[in-house]
Amino acid sequence: METRYEIEQPEGGVPIRMWTRGVPVEVGARRQLANAARLPIVFPHIAVMPDVHVGIGATVGSVIPTLRAIIPAAVGVDIGCGMMACRTTLHANDLPDSLGPLRSAIERAVPHGGGPRSRGRDPGAWDSPPDPVDAAWAGLAEEFDQLCELHPRLRNTNNRKHLGTLGTGNHFIELCLDEADFVWLMLHSGSRGVGNAIGTHFIALAKKDAEVHQRNLPDADLAYFEEGARYFDEYVRSVGWAQRFAVKNREVMMANLVAAVRRNIAKAFEAAVEAVNCHHNYVQRERHFGEDVFITRKGAVSARRGQLGIIPGSMGTRSYIVRGLGNAESFDSCSHGAGRVMSRTQARARFTLEDQVRATQGVECRKDAGVIDEIPMAYKDIDAVMEAQRDLVEVVHTLRQVVCVKG
Repeated sequence: METRYEIEQPEGGVPIRMWTRGVPVEVGARRQLANAARLPIVFPHIAVMPDVHVGIGATVGSVIPTLRAIIPAAVGVDIGCGMMACRTTLHANDLPDSLGPLRSAIERAVPHGGGPRSRGRDPGAWDSPPDPVDAAWAGLAEEFDQLCELHPRLRNTNNRKHLGTLGTGNHFIELCLDEADFVWLMLHSGSRGVGNAIGTHFIALAKKDAEVHQRNLPDADLAYFEEGARYFDEYVRSVGWAQRFAVKNREVMMANLVAAVRRNIAKAFEAAVEAVNCHHNYVQRERHFGEDVFITRKGAVSARRGQLGIIPGSMGTRSYIVRGLGNAESFDSCSHGAGRVMSRTQARARFTLEDQVRATQGVECRKDAGVIDEIPMAYKDIDAVMEAQRDLVEVVHTLRQVVCVKG
């Protein structure tokens, strides 16, 4: 198979293998990658996906393998963020002519959005969680209580009330049609407020630890816990719990999404004919190049040979269900989406509401100033992204959205 990556070699660092042919890469992203490559714990190289862009702490679209250490800021605060999708037996012609009521039903079924606590109740949380949420929480509650005994600040978070909720920003729920016009249900979310609290808490602890033990860090955000350090085991346990929360969060949302569609479409249907539930912001132990390492995929999806994954475009472009090709050089990884080409602030300054309406023509979705920062033009060309990683994955299904719910 043709090699698609290019190599950058920062001075004093490991190689950076970049699957970025034909897609733009910011100078700031290259600088962040070079800083990470200079860490003594990184082995044997860093892999960069075509959706790469500047992140907080570490570069989004990067795969960072570390020996006997983890960088909390590379995992970030949206721990376990990822995607879930399932194909149904519904066909395009089974959908109603007007999709507005269906979108409204989904918005009622899944809490979404958010706001400062000073404004009162979080609209993106359950006021009183329904029984299925409590049933899912029951499998998480005991360990969460144990974590709170070690780190009491985690208690004062939206945890149980955020289980089965969407969030804000680029998190979404979609109804899509594949190349055969079958209806797919797809959603994107992570560990919500409690994951954010866990990430923020341990990033701060890592920085304090680094002030004593890691004085020559190229970037303070790259502070890490080494095995044997005071908080290492507690972080591994906490991040693992948050990743399990994220999986359950998506499962509960998907069940509520399916139920909402059933209530609004007369035809009986099966869901989960094909189903995928994958993280794209997480850390786990894996073996690569003869070593047991911690693999941090920050905006990247596991793509072992034969493994299914999801690569979304934007709220006005295609998304893909893919099958991994098991490319060892990428640590069996692929991109997690199209990747931004501009910040949210830049998008709001550059584009108008009229631009947003035109870019989402044919999609039943919000068309207001609050979602201009998610306009499709703020993202890279998904076709170029897919071309750049054709040695990482193969396309199984091409999806086009007809309904999109944004947080």
